[in-house]
Amino acid sequence: MTVLDEIEAAIPALRRYAQALLRDRAAADDLVQDCLERALARRAGWRGEGSVRGWMFRILVNLHHDGQRQRSRGPHLSVVGDDMAEFSRPGAQEGHMALREVQAAITRLPDDQRQALLLVALEGMSLVEAAAVLGLAEGTLASRLGRARASLRAATGRESAKAVRPRNEGTVQP
Repeated sequence: MTVLDEIEAAIPALRRYAQALLRDRAAADDLVQDCLERALARRAGWRGEGSVRGWMFRILVNLHHDGQRQRSRGPHLSVVGDDMAEFSRPGAQEGHMALREVQAAITRLPDDQRQALLLVALEGMSLVEAAAVLGLAEGTLASRLGRARASLRAATGRESAKAVRPRNEGTVQP
């Protein structure tokens, strides 16, 4: 498979990740287009280390961070869309409501935790691959992923009783 074939094969995953990350289909499409433009312009410089897919995700994440820095420098408008609905599957009303609850909780996660969760849970990357994409140590990624999962459990009321119950240190329990 050529580099161009691998770039083309990565597009659906890049779009899915960008839409989940940005929650705005148009902005996600723009981000993916910018990513593709950069990858195509720099494909001769790709050293063949790792996967093309991982390289593409790294470009996308870098462009996302660049965009965040630019937006933080000036005024901006925030448009909250319902683009996450496309990730749902028709089903029982209760399941649909639970999915919306999880989607809302993911939206409220800090960006660094949301990125880690989406790469591992949505895109199925290993900790090693996701850490490389985000430019983090594997332990740092694991920590962010753990905090994201804990936040989701707390936000959706699925925190285990054991995790919620205070510990009585120094006492003997019958």
